[in-house]
Amino acid sequence: MSEARRALSLFNILFVCFAIQNNVNAQDYDDDPPAAPPPAEENCNGIFISYNFISRVKEFPHVKNASAQSWAFNSTATVLNTGTHELQAWKIFIGFQHQEILVSAGGAVLVGSQDFPASVGNGTSFSGYPQTDLKTSIQTAGDLAQIQAIVQIAGTQFGVKPPGIPMPKTIRLENDGYKCPAPVHKKTSMYACCIRDPKYKVKQLKTKLLPRQKGDLSFSYDVIQAYEGNYLAQVTIENDSPLGRLDHWNLTWEWMRGEFIYTMRGAYTHQIDYADCIYGIAAQHYTSLDFSQVMNCQKKPIITDLPRERANDTKVGKLPYCCRNGSILPAIMDPSQAKSVFQLQVYKLPPDMNMTALHPPEKWKIVGTLNPDYRCGAPIRVDPTEFPDPSGLQATTSAIASWQVVCNISRPTRTTSHCCVSFSAYYNESVIPCNTCACGCKGSDSCNQKAPAMFLPPEALLVPFQNRTAKAVAWAKMKHFHVPSPLPCSDNCGVTVNWHVYTDHKKGWTVRVTLFNWEEINFENWFTAIQMKKAARGFQKAYSFNGTFFPDLNHTIFLQGLPGLAFLMGETNGTDPRIDPRVPGKQQSVISFAKKLTPGIQVAKGDGFPSRLFFNGEECSLPTYFPTANGNLCRVSLAQVILIVAGILVLMNPHH
Repeated sequence: MSEARRALSLFNILFVCFAIQNNVNAQDYDDDPPAAPPPAEENCNGIFISYNFISRVKEFPHVKNASAQSWAFNSTATVLNTGTHELQAWKIFIGFQHQEILVSAGGAVLVGSQDFPASVGNGTSFSGYPQTDLKTSIQTAGDLAQIQAIVQIAGTQFGVKPPGIPMPKTIRLENDGYKCPAPVHKKTSMYACCIRDPKYKVKQLKTKLLPRQKGDLSFSYDVIQAYEGNYLAQVTIENDSPLGRLDHWNLTWEWMRGEFIYTMRGAYTHQIDYADCIYGIAAQHYTSLDFSQVMNCQKKPIITDLPRERANDTKVGKLPYCCRNGSILPAIMDPSQAKSVFQLQVYKLPPDMNMTALHPPEKWKIVGTLNPDYRCGAPIRVDPTEFPDPSGLQATTSAIASWQVVCNISRPTRTTSHCCVSFSAYYNESVIPCNTCACGCKGSDSCNQKAPAMFLPPEALLVPFQNRTAKAVAWAKMKHFHVPSPLPCSDNCGVTVNWHVYTDHKKGWTVRVTLFNWEEINFENWFTAIQMKKAARGFQKAYSFNGTFFPDLNHTIFLQGLPGLAFLMGETNGTDPRIDPRVPGKQQSVISFAKKLTPGIQVAKGDGFPSRLFFNGEECSLPTYFPTANGNLCRVSLAQVILIVAGILVLMNPHH
């Protein structure tokens, strides 16, 4: 019995020790405070941003040249609200500098609607998704999940050999009203505390939503009807740039939560395809839905405007500002055609079946035919859009929820334009053509992509580039110009503009502007805008175009076709297609200038040529130099030179 008691006592002691140990462990686990944040974060009263490099691995192929070796890297960027004001629609810039190519960014999307993989060697901006707003610690009792956003970055970088660390140049917060100092650099991290700018005037908002922003082009994504599992949205595209426009626009975005388009009015998708729904999660949830009636189930649909003849179609038309064949003009041409509208019925998937679970698509991008390059930001929640009451009463109805996407025109580089300009003048026999590869090169080895374009005789402008070779070479031999080998590549531009200084006299001067359309499409309601630093104030009249001078718009001369002449026709076959080259569509006008308002102007020294020229909103590539008054106008023989010199010597010697 005593042995049993001893065994029981030993068991009790062991049980108590085990329980005490468990309690001690649990108490240590529960009461241990989290790791202390860095002092800079603790002392920040604003927005604390940081970038942390985690790791990298050498990628294939392995090469000896360190600058050409690629590395797969992982890093994180953090945005933490340590202030007393909520941060809405946060956005940060990371100044990558090692030819980085990003393949993913968890917790954010790239500003500018880039798709992965994205080249960001010159830096890029991130905006939050799905967590777009960061509340304050005061509002959330210090809940990190609501006051902090972490971006998980993965990609490829080049050229930094271990033990070097491929860090960015800088990081900064891009929200209005905040000032960021230069970041503090550590070995594998960098951080900065961005504080509110005391000089920034905060707009008094009626709601907690952000005010609408301004840009060259804006989208409004308005939910106007909401049901359980689906909603009706209206998309409004508004052109706010005086020189921007779109022709045959194509709009793309990315559904982030499995949504699909059931029907559309005022626009359509390029592919009417429901296969992704049938073989995806949508068919598992909507078991009784007739998917043959679904318009599009793609994650990245391509949407375009309906042609004009469908405007009165009771099924897909009958919507104000719809059905214009994808044309959106600047307001200075026609305010009624400066926006476009379409509607779509969107079906959602769990867990977003609630009527108020509304999320706009992300990564918006819009392109046109020979139009500017628009870079779009992320959707931001704004005050609900108000519409006139459809009953005709003096009342307004509000959208259930509204988001705005703002896009701005990016200035093209020397080789990324879609149109180009050639220069010529009455005092020079040669034409300075468009730059080599002005609109990009197609990678041909049979031409020189870096050689300057060869001077041309005036008649060569009327024939396609492939038919100019013989004329350019013959002209170079006649004028003793250099002939590069191989010959320079084409400009590859769909539209070219010839700017020819026609006359220059004491009281004024004239220019002949000729538009050439080398595309097969016609340009309806075309326009050309010319900016001139010194000469624009002297604009008098365009004789075959409708010309207007806008002094407040960077001294811009705005040209468009006269009524009945608003079409710039496309390229057509020659008289005999077997032997004649194709003929471009062409329009031409003379423009007159007066010198009274531009004293001291020197036309032949560059003042008579544009500093920037736009066609349908796209900035055209300009030649790098102007035609000069060459020896063609003052050519003399060697015998004449000898006689002149002899005469001068005789006059200088009075004894003879």
